[in-house]
Amino acid sequence: MEKIIGGLYEGERALYNIHGYEIEDATFANGESPLKECSDLKLNNVIFKWKYPLWYCKNVLVENSTWLDTGRSGIWYTDNITIRNSLIEAPKQFRRASNIKLENVMIPNAEEFLWTCDGVELNNVQARGNYFGMNSANIKASNFTLAGNYAFDGAKNIEISNSRLNSKDSFWNCENVVVRDSVIIGEYLGWNSKNLTFINCTIDSEQGMCYIDNIKMINCKLLNTNLAFERVNNVEAEITTKIDSVKNPYSGVIKAKEIGEIILDEDIVDKTKTKIIVGE
Repeated sequence: MEKIIGGLYEGERALYNIHGYEIEDATFANGESPLKECSDLKLNNVIFKWKYPLWYCKNVLVENSTWLDTGRSGIWYTDNITIRNSLIEAPKQFRRASNIKLENVMIPNAEEFLWTCDGVELNNVQARGNYFGMNSANIKASNFTLAGNYAFDGAKNIEISNSRLNSKDSFWNCENVVVRDSVIIGEYLGWNSKNLTFINCTIDSEQGMCYIDNIKMINCKLLNTNLAFERVNNVEAEITTKIDSVKNPYSGVIKAKEIGEIILDEDIVDKTKTKIIVGE
C-alpha cells in the first residue's frame, strides 16, 4: 500500500477516488467529501473536521481517529468499514451502509446514527442520542451503552448482550430481537414488534411489552413496570420480581413472584387463553 503521512487537506474531494493507501497523522478540514469513492484504506490518527468524508467507500479500517462535530453525515453508502479506538462527535453517521464494525468507540452525539444499515457489530461502544439504529438489520452488540430514546425503531435481527440502555420507546416496530444479561430503562418497551426475547435482563418500563406478537422473558426482573403485556399474543414470561400490574394479554403464560393487579376485561380478551401464575 502507498503511504501518506501528515498533512492538512482542504477543499472539496481532497483525496478523491484513491485506492490502496495508508493515511496517518492527517487532518481533513474545510472541504466536503475528501475521501469519496475510495477503497482499501487504512487510516490511523486522522481528524475529520468537515462533512461527508467517507461516502461510497469500500474496505476501510480507521483507528485512533476523531470526527469533530462538524464532520457530520460522514459515512453513507459505504461497505465494509471497521472503526477502533476512536471518537465520533458528529451526528448522522452511517446511512445505508453495510458491514460495519465499531470497537472501543465513543459517540457523544449519536443522533440519527446507523440508519437503514445492514450488518453491524458493536463492541464496547458508548453512545448518546435519539433514534439510534433506525430501520437497520443484522445487528450484534456487546458491552454497549446507550442513553437515547427510540432506539432501533423498525430494526430487525438484533442480538444484544451485557449492555445497558436508557431508552424510552426502544425496540418499537422490530422483528427478531434477543437481549441477554442487560439492563433496559425506559417506558413503552417493545411496542408493535414481533419475536422479542429477553434473557437474564433487568427492565424498568412503564407500560412495557405491549402490542407484541411472540415475546419470551426468561429469568428477568421487572422494576416499576405496570400495565404490562397489553394485547400481547403468545407471551412466555418468567419474572423473578413483582410486576406492578398486568393488563389484557391475549394469550400465553405469565409467571411472577408477585403481581400487584391483574386486569382482564372480558369484552377484550378470552381469560382462558392466558395462564397467570403468582408465587415462588
